[in-house]
Amino acid sequence: MLKGKRILIGVTGSIAAYKIPFLVRLLIKEGAEVRVLLTPSAKDFVTPLTLSTLTGFPVYSGFFEKDDGSWHSHVDFGNWADAFLIAPVSANTMAKMANGLADNLLTATYLAAKCPVFFAPAMDVDMFNHPSTQANIARLMSFGNILIEPDEGELASGLYGAGRMQEPDKIVKILSGFFKKKKDFKGKKVLITAGPTYEAIDPVRFIGNHSSGKMGFALAQEFAGRAASVELIIGPVSLLANHPKINITQVTSASEMFQACMNYFHLADIVIMAAAVADFTPVTVQTRKIKKSSGGYTIKTKKTTDILNEMGKIKRKNQFLVGFALETNHEIENARLKLKNKKLDLIVLNSLQDEGAGFGHPTNKVILIDKRGSISEYDLKPKTEVAADIADKISALLNNEL
Repeated sequence: MLKGKRILIGVTGSIAAYKIPFLVRLLIKEGAEVRVLLTPSAKDFVTPLTLSTLTGFPVYSGFFEKDDGSWHSHVDFGNWADAFLIAPVSANTMAKMANGLADNLLTATYLAAKCPVFFAPAMDVDMFNHPSTQANIARLMSFGNILIEPDEGELASGLYGAGRMQEPDKIVKILSGFFKKKKDFKGKKVLITAGPTYEAIDPVRFIGNHSSGKMGFALAQEFAGRAASVELIIGPVSLLANHPKINITQVTSASEMFQACMNYFHLADIVIMAAAVADFTPVTVQTRKIKKSSGGYTIKTKKTTDILNEMGKIKRKNQFLVGFALETNHEIENARLKLKNKKLDLIVLNSLQDEGAGFGHPTNKVILIDKRGSISEYDLKPKTEVAADIADKISALLNNEL
């Protein structure tokens, strides 16, 4: 899928830059034409000579050549590329990109680029998890840039956690998948829910869960990228999405999510309930903050409306309904029961028993079970790739390809 594609790679100052020569070789092997831009600090980690030898083209870092004044046009680079991959991207460069700074050739090219932009962060775990870094990632994604989630593992500092740039073969696979995408959901209206719900106890406390919303957002981006019109209903999360085909409705509680879903459900062709909706909510919400007491405090709860169950009761013949199941034991048995009882067409099972899967992680490991009983198991992978697997499965089922 990369044959003849023009891939512009922007490299920033990170130890992960040592992987870029391997990435360049893989891209060229796939038939891509590759050119490279370096930030000044990137040259401390990988040399222009190495990359120009591999690509067969000059590698640029500055806006012009000091010897003869020849200009390196950031506009021309931005217009040339079919895809702009910034890898590794440091926390510093992400901050510049998120705030429109253009103090070097790479960041100026980013602002001028008309092609899809992919960015692959690489940094220490604490830098990656810092609120400012996470806010910059969210903002870049809201611009329509495509995040290549970093992997978890041992880092250069010796710490363990998220921050390892994805391996070159994975990045090539993501780029190939992007160009391979069909517009197979063109004309389809897709309803997706994401994130947690918060059930108020008093003005400052709530019952909630650890859902980050990442899986739902990845699904929204995937379906929008495949030409669907997406209605994304989200609980309280810090993620943003600004794709022209994604409309966002923000809610807080399970009752608000139910109402928002019912408002759109009759319009949707495909419904994917990825949100972690609370099963219980307090019977009474106190109007003032509850004070501590030596005897403790008992909260009486009631069941929330089962949104999936209500949808299953009224869904049309031509609607495709997808549920999620997060199980801790008897996973497949419980997922199949949920699939049947709620009249789903497909259920996505992820287990808390799998390391790196579930809430908060950039990765997930899922099993897809359709209403015919067919089971498809997948390895642990970034949630962006999981979203593509789910979309592929739905497409195949809708087109009777399975």
